[in-house]
Amino acid sequence: MQSILGILIIVGCVFGGYMIHDGDMKMIWQPTELLIIVGAGAGAIVLGNPKHVLSEMWLQVRKVMMRKKPGEEFQRQLLLLMYELLQTAAGGLKALDAHVEAPHESDLFKRYPLILEEPKLLHFIVDNFRLMAMGKINAHELEGVLEQEIEAIHEEMAQPAKSLAKIGEAMPGFGILAAVLGIVMTMNVVAEGAGTAEIAVRVGAAMVGTFIGIFMCYGVLDPISNMMKQLVSEELQAFESVKVVLVTHVSGKPALLAIDAGRRLVQLNIKPSFARLEGWINKMQDAGDAGATPQRRAGDKRAQA
Repeated sequence: MQSILGILIIVGCVFGGYMIHDGDMKMIWQPTELLIIVGAGAGAIVLGNPKHVLSEMWLQVRKVMMRKKPGEEFQRQLLLLMYELLQTAAGGLKALDAHVEAPHESDLFKRYPLILEEPKLLHFIVDNFRLMAMGKINAHELEGVLEQEIEAIHEEMAQPAKSLAKIGEAMPGFGILAAVLGIVMTMNVVAEGAGTAEIAVRVGAAMVGTFIGIFMCYGVLDPISNMMKQLVSEELQAFESVKVVLVTHVSGKPALLAIDAGRRLVQLNIKPSFARLEGWINKMQDAGDAGATPQRRAGDKRAQA
């Protein structure tokens, strides 16, 4: 809704102001200019980026337009998933194998569908629990490994926004390109002896190309790339939260304190209080006690100790 509102404000103010000054919308509608500018921009994106960057760019643009942002329910599922995994690990890291080897088939992971819908975050979680299960690793070593991985993920996820911003900067140039071609065509009709009125109309149509290029840069691509950067920052917060939980756990802290350390990195507008987090955990435990195995109960006691 916010994205649609922003688009309406931009289009309404720009073209509404033009019409208030007695502008003719027929002069703005220049399909060939649009074809040149938009086609050149799309071709430059395809030419300048590998396939995986284009796929990630399309995914991020869809998320931006749909405003699919991590909310409180996403944070609840992430924190409770991490808590359950730590409880399972307390009963022996080998107990994690059934879950981390095939998370989409795991009953534990199926209780948290919002996490299953985020493949990058899901792989980050299961890969690093596998790392913990493979052998002993101290907190300092684990933190270094996770920081390097998050930095690599950030670089990959930020590339689409950088590429789109670059194309946005080039759009005024493509607009000038279309305008120059329009002037060339105008000179052709001048040579054929066209009248002043026809020449004026063709020059005006050519100048629309410059307008379209500037509009696409500052009114469309620049805002979208900025929103994509914010989206990446919000998604990386989940990775940072998981990192802190794992490092705190490996350093020997109880599961609840490890989860609370991750909670503290949640952005302020959706951060749950410690009391709310504890309430979620208690509710989950009350719901699961009836079907819990003796090993699970033993792991719960060790995690709370």
